[in-house]
Parts: sequence; C-alpha cells; structure tokens
Amino acid sequence: MREIKESDWKILLQLHSDALERFCKQILLEIEFIHSQSTKSFHQKYLDIYATLQRRDKEIAQTFNNLRRSTALIQLVEMKARGLLIEDEFSRFSQETQDIVAPMLES
Repeated sequence: MREIKESDWKILLQLHSDALERFCKQILLEIEFIHSQSTKSFHQKYLDIYATLQRRDKEIAQTFNNLRRSTALIQLVEMKARGLLIEDEFSRFSQETQDIVAPMLES
C-alpha cells in the first residue's frame, strides 16, 4: 500500500478527531441502548456492555490508533466504511485518494 499524498494527509489529520468523536458517540449510544433494556438483569447488561466495549475498543484501535502516512489510506477506508466521514468531508480528498479508497470499500 502506498503512502497518502501530503495534501490528503493534512486533511485526514484535520478530520481525524471529528471522526473519532462520531465513533465514540455511536459506541455510547449502543451502550445506552443496552443499559435501557428493561428485560435484562443488571448483571447481563454489565456483561453485554463489557463485551461491546472490548469489541469496539479493537475497532477504535484499528481505525484510529497510530495514525501514520504509511497506514493512513487503510485507516481512511475504515473511517469511510464505518460511516464516520460525511460525503462533504470525503470529497475534500484528492480524486486520486478517492479513487484508491472507493474500490476498497466495495470489497
């Protein structure tokens, strides 16, 4: 995998924290839903929340941790695939980067 262009790298750095905030919000809403399930015991809710956090922590790590130019395209694909970038944000990237990312989203 090649490195992201410098101009696109700068855009990704700008969008990184917003995308992370969106992902954390999704996770917290998921936890809120689990907590609101009245048919489950508190212990079962705890177990479900714990399992969710473990699973989602791996997803956060894969998508956001150790951002480097050499891994940026893969992480950009992850962000886009998880719906963490709106179309206006994605369209800020060069056509070249969009053309690299698009087929990876389809596979």
